[in-house]
Amino acid sequence: MTRLMFRDDAYAQSAEARVVAHTSNGGIILDESLFYATGGGQPGDGGALTWPGGQIEISEAIRAESDQIALIPAQPGLVPSIGTPVTQTLDWDRRYGHMRVHTAMHLLSVVIPLPVSGGSVGQFKGRIDFNMPQAPEDKMALQSELQRLIDRDLPVTEEWITEAELEANPGLVKTMSVSPPRGAGHIRLVRIGQGDAQVDLQPCGGTHVARTGEIGQIRIGKIEKKGRQNRRVYLHLET
Repeated sequence: MTRLMFRDDAYAQSAEARVVAHTSNGGIILDESLFYATGGGQPGDGGALTWPGGQIEISEAIRAESDQIALIPAQPGLVPSIGTPVTQTLDWDRRYGHMRVHTAMHLLSVVIPLPVSGGSVGQFKGRIDFNMPQAPEDKMALQSELQRLIDRDLPVTEEWITEAELEANPGLVKTMSVSPPRGAGHIRLVRIGQGDAQVDLQPCGGTHVARTGEIGQIRIGKIEKKGRQNRRVYLHLET
């Protein structure tokens, strides 16, 4: 199993690790990974690996067997051999954009308190599909409400519960199409706000900013009809 360093510190941009395996498609598996692997609607990170005598660009990180993370080189070529110590460096602008957008999407699900049927995180924008038979009457009012939540600069924290605790509290799960990963015995929750100022608490394995104020200015874009019961809401970072 790859140790998930981004869980310990989502703001770490560079760290040492060691190559422990290669995959059949040319991926590189490290014993510890700063790179978030594609999952839950959030793309995998990119960046670079360097080692004595070599360097390679990483286009994305994906999930491999046995809870490992495989780093996919941008171009075929020389890769570090098993056992090689490497320095992993994130494409920080890309990662930080994902963190800002992902956190904003959690808040969008507060402003629009309807079941979520899908979603996708990008560096500058994201979208959520809601079980929303009727379009919102006032998109600008939604945008203003979302911006007010962001501007409160609420803390974003995490905690862990058991799978049994999640089963006893099914209302924590907002997504209809993606279930929290089970099998490890515990589930990660992301909380926005604390105490009486808490506005959101839901299972999530992605990366997030530490405070909502880091999201900056946002804009709600198109709201598209995607079937009889669903509408897709786009969210854009403006800063």
